[in-house]
Amino acid sequence: MSAPAPLSPQVAGPSEAALSRLQLMVTRKLDGLLQGDYAGLLPGPGSEAGESREYRPGDDVRRMDWPVTARTTVPHVRRTIADRELETWLAVDLSASLDFGTGRWLKRDLVVAAAAAITHLTVRGGNRVGAVLGVGAEQPAAPGRRRGPASAPGPGTLTVLPARPGRKEAQGLLRRIAGAPVRPGRVDLGALVEALNRPPRRRGVAVLISDFLAPPQQWTHPLRRLAVRHDVLAIEVVDPRELELPDVGVLPVIDPESGELHEVQTADPKLRVRYAQAAAAQRDAISAALRGAGAAHLRLRTDSDWLMDMVRFVAAQRHARTRGTTR
Repeated sequence: MSAPAPLSPQVAGPSEAALSRLQLMVTRKLDGLLQGDYAGLLPGPGSEAGESREYRPGDDVRRMDWPVTARTTVPHVRRTIADRELETWLAVDLSASLDFGTGRWLKRDLVVAAAAAITHLTVRGGNRVGAVLGVGAEQPAAPGRRRGPASAPGPGTLTVLPARPGRKEAQGLLRRIAGAPVRPGRVDLGALVEALNRPPRRRGVAVLISDFLAPPQQWTHPLRRLAVRHDVLAIEVVDPRELELPDVGVLPVIDPESGELHEVQTADPKLRVRYAQAAAAQRDAISAALRGAGAAHLRLRTDSDWLMDMVRFVAAQRHARTRGTTR
């Protein structure tokens, strides 16, 4: 499969032609992947009560049918009928750290591509799609001074795009995501997730797209609250250079969120080993926090076929649901 053209959002947003090519590619690959009444990325359990069946390892204990369990002395869970209309909300982290990539795409390109795939999979059948966008907000520096640690960027701003049905509205939402301004600064990931908790929204699917560079303690608690009411999918975008350093001598590195410049001596093998170990520990902590919060976890890399990774993920989710497990 040919790779999609980079969207290059850092130059006044992507063109309509680039978005059209991306959406066409997503449609050709994913169309018909999901079947049934619940036409979402995560084929959820639904909300209307149905019949009971015996408990299987991996079932959600919140759906235990205690009267039937008491009568039969065998654990039972209550089946639920799949919802025919789905409301999906995207929480999209558009921090400056996404303007980085050493593979086929920038991380920001993957964010837009993942959003395009999700909207395609969830917009059919009268389903509604909305989004909360988190964009960095730079604090103004004092006149005559360069921005540095003393004038660090602010926590970012949030924009809510109401959930609406229809492909035309979904395409407009995707254009808003792809054309979001690139601003130095960090997005408060916890506040971004909390924007999906308040005000309370109808049960559905919540998708968080980020590189998750913020400390897990910042966003774990809001994500747990979100998973109580919704099926939650966390899409993590990663670049290979965030996992290991190449041996290229002195490497100047600029933090896009703070503007700070660091020089790293990558020729030191001990440094590269320590870096890889620290990066692996960071990613393990992210995975553990997402599992603990009850979220499904999909990792997309800038150097791999992200669309096939998404296809395999959806197929695995459907297979798990068919066998009676929840994750």
